[in-house]
Amino acid sequence: MARNRSRLLICAVALGLAACTPEVSTHGYRLDEATLTQLEPGRTTRDGTLQLLGSPSSIATFDDRVWYYVTQRTERMSFYQEQVVDQQVIEITFDDGGVIRSIDRDNLEDAREVALVDRETPTSGSELSMLQQFLGNLGRFNPEQDADAR
Repeated sequence: MARNRSRLLICAVALGLAACTPEVSTHGYRLDEATLTQLEPGRTTRDGTLQLLGSPSSIATFDDRVWYYVTQRTERMSFYQEQVVDQQVIEITFDDGGVIRSIDRDNLEDAREVALVDRETPTSGSELSMLQQFLGNLGRFNPEQDADAR
């Protein structure tokens, strides 16, 4: 009897510890250091970069000569929000001839928070209260038609 209780206690403790393990997810480009070292500024072209790394995660909005490869790892503990625990951004800049000019790397420590603007676009017209909307709709519906009119 005491042996069964101790087994039950051990199982309960093991399940409790397993519940504290975070759920880890990796998103984006899978970074391979060996492949990345094959890229040589001044020698490797766009086509060579595509063959080695594949399509970029993103291309700069105003300059298509800048490619980004982004990797992000997140963890979630039970029902809490995901938390970014690691992020790698590889920025490859090409010159006008399509040859790599520079390769830069940024980590999570280099990231900056983007402040979102929380405002609404004003619309013309008046805003009605709920009572005004309700009273305004009275009488707008079609009255029942006579049976003779059918």
